[in-house]
Amino acid sequence: MNLKALYKISYGLYIITSRKGDLINGQIANTVFQISNEPATIAVSINKKNLTHEFIKESKLLAVSVLAMDAPLSLIGHFGFKSGREADKFEGINYQLGDSGLPHVTSDTLAYLEARVFQEADAGTHTIFIAEITGAEVLKEGAPLTYAYYQEVKRGSVPKTAPSFVPEPKEKAVLEKYECSICGYVYDPELGDPENGVEPGTPFEALPDSWVCPVCGVDKTAFKLQ
Repeated sequence: MNLKALYKISYGLYIITSRKGDLINGQIANTVFQISNEPATIAVSINKKNLTHEFIKESKLLAVSVLAMDAPLSLIGHFGFKSGREADKFEGINYQLGDSGLPHVTSDTLAYLEARVFQEADAGTHTIFIAEITGAEVLKEGAPLTYAYYQEVKRGSVPKTAPSFVPEPKEKAVLEKYECSICGYVYDPELGDPENGVEPGTPFEALPDSWVCPVCGVDKTAFKLQ
């Protein structure tokens, strides 16, 4: 069975935010979809272990920032591989508070939605929050970032808590490639890292000491042969 078949299902990439009192937090999610038009409702799947899940459960509020196709890997890594329990995820991030007091990211974002949860569905490791939209704005025009584009073009990785996470079979590992032990990003010398000035064909050993993982930001010492 090849679970990579799941990659062919259409997804986007979004930053889901919520609040708990005066505290705010956010995370990357790919499972967001519209359910109905009148009233306008959406469904969002969030891992139960995540802090954002705790905030949504308490406040019954969530917001969705729709990422643009050219959103940098560093932004996705910031919200996807760091814990709000250990750091303020909005430090250094351009954002605004909507009418519900929920933050939405304003850089590299096409639009945002605010919604109030009225129903939940237990999905094992995740909760599916069903929410009615209470606010929505388009920030700029452009193509949204899809999960397929993130995987195939940007070569991004996903955390193990993501519903779309599929582990790489060990027997298919290639020694020339190096994998980030924190987020799972794979540096492929044949492809390089053009987004950060590394030309295709650059071996891992030749990367400058200043180079960091384009997803989660750790340095070269966190990488190991795949």
